[in-house]
Amino acid sequence: MASVINLDPTHVAPGSTVLGQAIKHIGIGKHGSKPLPADLLEACRQALTDPNTHPLQRGAFIGALLAKGPTEAELTLESAIGKDAFGHPTFLIHKLCTDLHAGLLPIAVRLVRGHTLSVSEAEQLGDYLFGNEPCEAFRGFAASIMRVRHETNDEYLGLMRAAERTFTPGFRLNQTVSERPLVQLAEPFDGVEHSYMITPLLANWFERRGYGALSMVGRSGGPKLTLNAHDLYMHLGCQYMQSRHELTEPLMPYGWVLDQKALSPALNRWVDRRQVLLKRPFLATLEKVLNPCGARILVTSVFHITYQMKMAELALMAGFDAAIVMKRGLEGTLAPATSRASGVLCAVRTAQGHLFFQNFEADRPEFASFRTDEDPDVPNPTAADNAALIRKFVAQKVTGDEHFDNRVRYAYALMERGMEWIEGQLKAPPAR
Repeated sequence: MASVINLDPTHVAPGSTVLGQAIKHIGIGKHGSKPLPADLLEACRQALTDPNTHPLQRGAFIGALLAKGPTEAELTLESAIGKDAFGHPTFLIHKLCTDLHAGLLPIAVRLVRGHTLSVSEAEQLGDYLFGNEPCEAFRGFAASIMRVRHETNDEYLGLMRAAERTFTPGFRLNQTVSERPLVQLAEPFDGVEHSYMITPLLANWFERRGYGALSMVGRSGGPKLTLNAHDLYMHLGCQYMQSRHELTEPLMPYGWVLDQKALSPALNRWVDRRQVLLKRPFLATLEKVLNPCGARILVTSVFHITYQMKMAELALMAGFDAAIVMKRGLEGTLAPATSRASGVLCAVRTAQGHLFFQNFEADRPEFASFRTDEDPDVPNPTAADNAALIRKFVAQKVTGDEHFDNRVRYAYALMERGMEWIEGQLKAPPAR
């Protein structure tokens, strides 16, 4: 398959192309998208017919435009596709996605018309998105439409089933289980730009509580490309899993680490696409709730607070018995902010199938000692420096960085409160 990173012969950065700049305006979401300025609109008209324009960005741009609802001025962009194209879905798809498989046409038309997909339709779409069939324009188009209007739980379930079929044999066919109940940790794969991560310390905390800890990591699809958990675990010298059979091996200080590349080459290929699409597509959420090792509890975080409940619902849908979802973590990570109203949402599904939810907010008296007036910015954080802090805290319980130490202890307190509630609901704490 041809590389999807090469945008054009001049190798312009994805965010600097005409359509890349336009996607930043109109691809934000239901409520954040803005109309195109007149000069950018005219530049888009030219870019849509330019053979050097990357098909992913062409599709993503049109998808975002239709999902947000084009203004009267933006409707004139039809001229770059065909007369009245925006009002005739089948004609639009034939013009925009010339090499789309005919079997996907009904789904494409439903997306154009603003309809949501059933589980089976989303599953069929996922098989195409993750496969090797042609038509990058349609991949960008579909991902962009669902992102702007927000994916439904049924769509996530279908896409999840399709993603699971892309797992390598070591995770798809191997059903080895850990002797300890597994806790899976997953946060946005694009990591941080202005802070340090604490994920390995949380993994260590769960191990000391009697669980097996599994961290899901992968390459960053952007928009942040400075430091992520994948980089951090590499600098800590952690070995990455290649199969579920490794769950029977002795625990390491930071638990097991699963790289998306080893789990699913198909999902790993989408990292390159995401760097071209610029805006986080459905995979930014989906990759955190995939459960390839049969973990019982998901510990995750959300970049947008409105997604906190959805993440909990998706976790239970993915087969986890319980979830802890961090809100307002630093840059969307599992490191809680100490100057803002951070906190966790906990969710459980009991053996009887009942769902229960509980919030633990930062304003509770038990968390008062962790509050600060600010969360200092860390300029140019590196994996090496972050790893040094992790090692020092494990060895000495203090690093000399007061804000880092306080943040770790705050995270431990939030996890302690959340796990007490979850274990009480599940009636099954692990043997320590």
